[in-house]
Amino acid sequence: TEHHDGNPSSSQQTLKGTSRWTTSLENLLEDPEGVKRFREFLKKEFSEENVLFWLACEEFKKTQDKKQMQEKAKEIYMTFLSSKASCQVNVEGQSRLNETILGEPHPLMFQKLQDQIFNLMKYDSYSRFLKSDIFLKHKRAEEQEENSSEAQTIAKRASRIYNT
Repeated sequence: TEHHDGNPSSSQQTLKGTSRWTTSLENLLEDPEGVKRFREFLKKEFSEENVLFWLACEEFKKTQDKKQMQEKAKEIYMTFLSSKASCQVNVEGQSRLNETILGEPHPLMFQKLQDQIFNLMKYDSYSRFLKSDIFLKHKRAEEQEENSSEAQTIAKRASRIYNT
């Protein structure tokens, strides 16, 4: 959706939010506001660690520096995958990713686990999120905002027509 002058505005971007989020989990995760709302929802479901792990893996893939990659890999392992992890994610074959791999990290080392968590979110939490109060309230607020800005635009247009 574009403004009448042909420039997509930032408010228009955010207004597309919830409708974009409903199309796919990918679209939801690409939108910072979507991530914020999804995290809020997962926190209530006691599964926020899933999206945090997914985001950490996305960030990890962008890491270029070898030393930084080692540090991040260890951090991800200790936070989400180790048996003593503070935010342990529930993935199969967790034990197969042992600490020795942390010495030689590579950008896609967590990919299989990340995909598992993505699918868990996609087929479980995501559909519940779309029915949740958090999502529905945000959607309503967006629609109200959209309606009021449309009403203002119509009023401005009308005043331009009649005040010539």
